[in-house]
Amino acid sequence: MQLEQRQTLERKAHWVRCKVLEMATHAKSGHISSAYSQTELLVALYQGRLMNYNSKNPRWEERDRFILSKGQGGIGLYPILADVGYLPHSELDNFAGRDNLLGVHAEHHIPGMEIFSGSLGHGLPISTGFAQVGLLRKKDWLVICLLGDAELAEGSNWEAAMFAGSKRLSNLICIVDRNGAGVTGYTDRIEFPCDGPQLNPLDKKFEAFGFDVRTIDGHDFDQIFAALGDIRQRQGKKPLMVIANTHKGKGASIMEDKRLWHYRVPAGEDLAVTRTDLGLKPLRTNKRALVDAEQGE
Repeated sequence: MQLEQRQTLERKAHWVRCKVLEMATHAKSGHISSAYSQTELLVALYQGRLMNYNSKNPRWEERDRFILSKGQGGIGLYPILADVGYLPHSELDNFAGRDNLLGVHAEHHIPGMEIFSGSLGHGLPISTGFAQVGLLRKKDWLVICLLGDAELAEGSNWEAAMFAGSKRLSNLICIVDRNGAGVTGYTDRIEFPCDGPQLNPLDKKFEAFGFDVRTIDGHDFDQIFAALGDIRQRQGKKPLMVIANTHKGKGASIMEDKRLWHYRVPAGEDLAVTRTDLGLKPLRTNKRALVDAEQGE
């Protein structure tokens, strides 16, 4: 990956985190820490053009189908959709408001979204269905599914994995945002007492279901592009699973790797610390601050 491209994507990832904080604090709602763990992955897919899409024609037949299974991450996808042209930036200011387009969980009526993803455990099953249709119709488009690691406790995912492997859905690209924490507890990805789903050895499990598996640092653009840069030239007939080791709340010291912040919005001193972490100026008294991070072209 070229240094200039990496720096551009890093600036975009920083802008996304800043915008997510602005949206959440204005609405007093949103899963900030879940959005922060997935940021680099989504920036690579969209602003890094690892996916084929047409923001001016969201239902373009030849588009890759992106499924956000971890629907609570919608707040982290919306700024990206606006940045690439699916949405006007003004919609971001209405996040989680009355009669708004953008809700806390991503929904299929939003331009660029394929499914309603409020209930976890459905993204991979739906993705396998899309992928099967694509192969039967001899289409070149891919199905790319972003999963949360905690939702892998849902048995529907393993039924779908068995189906994907047995049907040799080579056009199915799955990514696990393995941030190690969810409402149900810490997984065995990070060094906390594991009181949630025990997933290890996650790579061996997906290999047993017939997937090619790659494990990466999900915040490292070089590793993301190394894992996903060849998705249109892959040889063989297996679906691909990319296990992206990430940190919940990445970039915000009070949230990083802390389950407590799964659905909390910082205020007061917590907000001040988070803004400092992101390099933002202190808030002015009684005034809503605008995000002053640079928006990349």
